Amino acid sequence: MSPDSLFRPIDDCVDVIPLGGAGGFGMNLTLYGHAGKWLMVDLGMGFAGDGVPGVDLLVPDPSFITERRKDLVGLVLTHAHEDHIGAVPFLWPRLRCPVYATPFTAAVLRLKLIEHGLQNEVEINEIPLGGRFSLGPFDLRYIGVTHSIPEPNMLTITTSAGTVLHTGDWKIDPGPVVGELTDIEGLKALGDAGVLAMIGDSTNATTPGHSGSEADLQASFKSLFPRYAERIVVACFSSNVARIESIARAAEASGRQVAIVGRSLWRIIEAAHETGYLKNLPPFLTGREAAILPRNKMVFVCTGSQGEPRSALARIAANNHPELTLEAGDTVIFSARPIPGNEIEIAHMQGRLLKRGVDIVTSKQEFVHVSGHPAQDELVQLYQWIRPTSAITVHGEYLHQSEHARIARECQVSHTIVPANGDIVRVKSGVEPEIVGAVSVGVLAVDGKRLIPVDSSVIKGRRRQIEQGGAVVTIVMDHKGRMMAPPQVSATGLLSVEQDLAALKKVVNDVEQELDGLAGAVLRNDVEVREVTRLAARRALFGLTGKKPAVDVHLVRVA
Repeated sequence: MSPDSLFRPIDDCVDVIPLGGAGGFGMNLTLYGHAGKWLMVDLGMGFAGDGVPGVDLLVPDPSFITERRKDLVGLVLTHAHEDHIGAVPFLWPRLRCPVYATPFTAAVLRLKLIEHGLQNEVEINEIPLGGRFSLGPFDLRYIGVTHSIPEPNMLTITTSAGTVLHTGDWKIDPGPVVGELTDIEGLKALGDAGVLAMIGDSTNATTPGHSGSEADLQASFKSLFPRYAERIVVACFSSNVARIESIARAAEASGRQVAIVGRSLWRIIEAAHETGYLKNLPPFLTGREAAILPRNKMVFVCTGSQGEPRSALARIAANNHPELTLEAGDTVIFSARPIPGNEIEIAHMQGRLLKRGVDIVTSKQEFVHVSGHPAQDELVQLYQWIRPTSAITVHGEYLHQSEHARIARECQVSHTIVPANGDIVRVKSGVEPEIVGAVSVGVLAVDGKRLIPVDSSVIKGRRRQIEQGGAVVTIVMDHKGRMMAPPQVSATGLLSVEQDLAALKKVVNDVEQELDGLAGAVLRNDVEVREVTRLAARRALFGLTGKKPAVDVHLVRVA
């Protein structure tokens, strides 16, 4: 197969390329190629762990498609979760393509774009629920489903080569609290018409049974809230509008008012009100307004269920939140499942709360959370409706993807593929789908005001300094190589001036001895002097500390 046929979509097939979201959670980005054009579905972000120091957010590297953006017909968003739209403000300037979304997702995106000064640049096209539209060779249709946010959608992508179904995030909830029920008849009709491939969410593929209903959770909150005598704090994802409504209804039933704590929560509530959700509820209070009310009459909804260091709940746990304090006898309910990798941060935060006498309630003790993703019974049900020829599993670690593929095979799906990010999965009628090649992929760190690769020398150097420490040696010489002052050494995070003065003096002496032994010609060579100094300091520091720090040398030449 020629390279051109790999990187330019052809007419008789559909190419599916995950650039993010395969082999891990978050950063969802999938490309669909057909007849020389590309369609992008979702553009999400992820959270950085300890392996990327100084960075909170990660986004997929879109270089493959930015090099071909003249053939990119648009970006279609399935719903408003951060792992599906969060990268738009960071990456859209590289894409410059129109964006398509249903009203609630569009409202959330507009608020995010305002924060980045892009509100007048991005073309956002609102598509009604269940709407159909065409972009280049792609005929598209939203199919409404249920999830943990308003207006989640599956997306049918029909081409001259056939139809594929991109599930996005979904579940089958008979009582979603907010929004419409899953369009079961639409899904059945799609299956009857024939689907080449289903590109599906694998998040809960290892979970038996059913994900549960938001309506049942609301009933659980109504029974739980009267048990707690003092303040109640419920931590959940800010985008879970149905959860906010369930909490508000349960609070109302127990004679309590609801206060919202956290900027991202207020932003979602603004988008919800703008698009007709969260209606007929008592007004939400700010944390400051609620602080003066009786403790047994308040429920606070806040962010921070994942232990995020700058979240409202993390600040509350550290007792430095400007509006809300908790005392012994108060209760914090964690109404969210821990995202893999966040367990340690969550445990530390819960420990700080417990030390102050605050009671902790999680899904291990009470019914306080339902997932927004399909468990095994729901996956089986969807396959019975859609009956695709092939299943391509995404949105999860390899464990989840492979378990999803097993379920698909048990549902008589003829072909299954578990792709990695960058794999080109070619789907064609009458032919077994296959991975025909791979494109370059990567991850970018949102590092302050810039985007840099996570495997860049900047991040590697930062990680090395954290692990091994760092040192700076300053040398002042004249143009002949004569020392004009003793070398100065600082080793922040490795040696301190207060406690390790003798060790620092030894490093200085070792550097001086190495330089004293150099010939005059070498001493006049800046490159040679820096390298000799660097190696001498590094050897001395290793002998003193057992660490191999990064050493920078500042050489100053004076006349």
